[in-house]
Amino acid sequence: MAAGAGGAALGRAALAAPLVLLYYGFSIGITFYNKWLMKSFPFPLLVTLLHLLLIFALAALARALARCRSGRPRAALSWADCLRRAAPAALSTSLDIGLSNWSFLYVTVSLYTMTKSSAILFILLFSLLFKLEEMRVTLLLVVLLIAGGLFMFTYKSTQFNAQGFVLVLCASFLGGIRWTLTQILMQKAELGLQNPIDIMFHLQPLMFLGLFPLFAVFEGLPLSISEKLFRFHEAGMLFSLVGKLFLGGILAFGLGFSEFLLVSRTSSLTLSIAGIFKEICILFLATHLLGDRLSLLNWLGFAVCLSGISLHVVLKAMNSKGDKALEPHKEASSDPDLELLLHHPEHGEEEEEVVETPQQH
Repeated sequence: MAAGAGGAALGRAALAAPLVLLYYGFSIGITFYNKWLMKSFPFPLLVTLLHLLLIFALAALARALARCRSGRPRAALSWADCLRRAAPAALSTSLDIGLSNWSFLYVTVSLYTMTKSSAILFILLFSLLFKLEEMRVTLLLVVLLIAGGLFMFTYKSTQFNAQGFVLVLCASFLGGIRWTLTQILMQKAELGLQNPIDIMFHLQPLMFLGLFPLFAVFEGLPLSISEKLFRFHEAGMLFSLVGKLFLGGILAFGLGFSEFLLVSRTSSLTLSIAGIFKEICILFLATHLLGDRLSLLNWLGFAVCLSGISLHVVLKAMNSKGDKALEPHKEASSDPDLELLLHHPEHGEEEEEVVETPQQH
């Protein structure tokens, strides 16, 4: 019996390891990609819009392939239903991603990673507000640990940028709204959007429309006179730029796909734990590859913040033991932030997520 259990555990570990590595590759890759791209093409909102279009096209392709394979029609909402029921989630999602990408013009990868971790604070806030969570002393401890760690990390930081920090903090705030509204949206069985591919297919057009006015105001004029797009001198420059932008869309789609594989083959708890170690990897790579400078106090703040996130994950794992009988329509998440919000670790998604990211974009 013991040998059989040990063999099963080794089998699960052998399955999870390559999936975690695949998830790390896409998730860490898109973080450094965004920072790298902003150095040569400082139009983050345009980049986000183009990625939304690309991911929408890939989601439509995935839906078509799934329909041909299964022979069953996919969920389809009218524009009226989308605007009435999905617009708030789409708007908060587009602004979260847009502001996150915008912040890379000003902040280091390490400051971005640390500040984006505070999204859990806002997720907890809005989950309490929408009665998805019950107020407990342990939740207060989680909030204090994460907030205290964030303060320690930014206190007297040598590479601190106030404008970029505010952008990331606003993105984290919007992320809290985003994942709360997305969870509520996916729990409405009558909409038929439990599958992440379907919800992303319906949200992307609304996300594009929600972000476009911000792009027009802040980047429209600078882009129109920039030689990077409309006044380029060599065709090679344009092709190179298109290739870079296409790469970002593939990374975003791949991140969602890898999240789906990890959750569906293991559990959302595995994804949450992997997300914690992913942040450690990002900070280590940022200090060694990009020259980000962190003091001992900054590292201690990071450790305190991670302890709060880890406590939250452990509490979710403990609470999930009594929630095995939850409805199947609650099993539809693949972003680390939303996985931390849900009550149970066992998810059974049907298709690749491609809800957007993290992304954590």
